[in-house]
Amino acid sequence: MTETDTGDDIRLLEIRLFTLRPGVREEFHRISRDGTVPLMRRGGITVITHGPSRNDEDGYFLLRAFRSEEERVRLSLAVYETEEWLREYEDVVPKMMTDYQTSVVPVPRGALEEFARSMTAAAAG
Repeated sequence: MTETDTGDDIRLLEIRLFTLRPGVREEFHRISRDGTVPLMRRGGITVITHGPSRNDEDGYFLLRAFRSEEERVRLSLAVYETEEWLREYEDVVPKMMTDYQTSVVPVPRGALEEFARSMTAAAAG
């Protein structure tokens, strides 16, 4: 197993925490739900869940999963280079943020799949 290959039983969980400018979270969520998250999914990125933070009125989170660090970097860059991103979001989304942090954690594939299923069920209500 190479440094960038996590193997068949491990996935990389990417946790992104955004600090948004005051008053833009509802619009950021709309753009994420209707635009950027579907774009990521069309680009091959597994978006597990996303949404407003419950403990911070200017906070927002995005959880994505990847097979390897190489895949994480490659797919992310590919999304940010699409015509849709450049036309619709490049000038809008970054201006809504004051900061963001990314953490990448190795997680057993089965646990991540179960977590994703439970988040889907919770979102469905």
